[in-house]
Amino acid sequence: MSVHVASVGMGRYGKRPEGLIDLAAEAAGAALEGIGRRPVDLLVAGSMLAHGEHGPEALLPRLAARLGLEAGSGFRLDSASGTGGMTFHAAVAALESGRFERALVVATEKMTDRTTAANTRDLAASLHPSEVAAGATMPGLAAIVTQRYLERFRRSAAICDAATVHARAMAVHNPFAHFQKAVSPEEVARSRLVANPLRLLHCSAISDGATALVLERGTGPATVLGLGQGFESIRVVDRDDLTTFASSRVAAKRAYEDARVTPSAIDVAEVHDAFSPFLYIHMEDLGLCNVGKGPDLLERGEIRPDGRIPVNPSGGVIGRGHPVAASGLAEIAEVALQLRGEAGAHAISRPPKVGLAHAMSGIAAHNFVTILGRREGP
Repeated sequence: MSVHVASVGMGRYGKRPEGLIDLAAEAAGAALEGIGRRPVDLLVAGSMLAHGEHGPEALLPRLAARLGLEAGSGFRLDSASGTGGMTFHAAVAALESGRFERALVVATEKMTDRTTAANTRDLAASLHPSEVAAGATMPGLAAIVTQRYLERFRRSAAICDAATVHARAMAVHNPFAHFQKAVSPEEVARSRLVANPLRLLHCSAISDGATALVLERGTGPATVLGLGQGFESIRVVDRDDLTTFASSRVAAKRAYEDARVTPSAIDVAEVHDAFSPFLYIHMEDLGLCNVGKGPDLLERGEIRPDGRIPVNPSGGVIGRGHPVAASGLAEIAEVALQLRGEAGAHAISRPPKVGLAHAMSGIAAHNFVTILGRREGP
């Protein structure tokens, strides 16, 4: 049974005055308007932090009431920064079961009203407790991964700067992105050191925001062709190789097999660059280039909107901003917009036929790959 993305809704990512439910309702309302407010019988919502002014937020029932969906069914899901990918995959499975006809998928986060210390502590919940007890943080472990990558492939930290420059240049054309200003390599290299060799502009920003999609049974310009998930040891110290993420490779293999395509079929990709050097690891793990050659792809302009394989035309996590649960769904939304011809100023040069979205939980402990493509008829 086929499932397709019928509508996309998103609000501006960044520092927003609205609360969690308001952000979710804004994106969801836009997605529902996109289908003419036709009935929805399933609501799938995701958030990692889900807090309100009085503590933990009852996201699912409050959002259902706000949208007038009390007569439907619903699930709330959480897989850390991969939550958006998980909500989409769960909604597709529910529709494919035949029990539901149309689903509204929403992923949202409110982060900027919390202290950096509180966000750092709660984001570290996606890491192994033993590593957290030893003082590990997301940027700290990402820095170790980056060090290993630079050492193995004999690269300098300049490739991290270049990845950030690419992300911010793409975000300038995305009206929903947190950052609307390009940066130079020199600006990135001068930003504050966070965890050597990662600097502030190599790390995704704390953001507020939400993304919503309406999924329907049937086919269309953004039909689900393939889905894949993969796990890897949550303890980074237990991994044999820190320059690749097994969870991405497994998820990609499953998605490609499900879609019956190879990496060469991908016309546009959105990858989860929570830290700018991860752009290269993800492209390599997804088979978009050879191992260790991700920086060369960027240097040659092959991942620009007019390149051979545009990557992160939305600005990615680094440029678009990172309301953690929403990012994975934003990646899928961007691919759907490109396929549906609705990307506007951030549309790639050649209309795509097949696109890939990649979402990452924690330091790649549980990753998701989604392949969408044009398919008409039964």
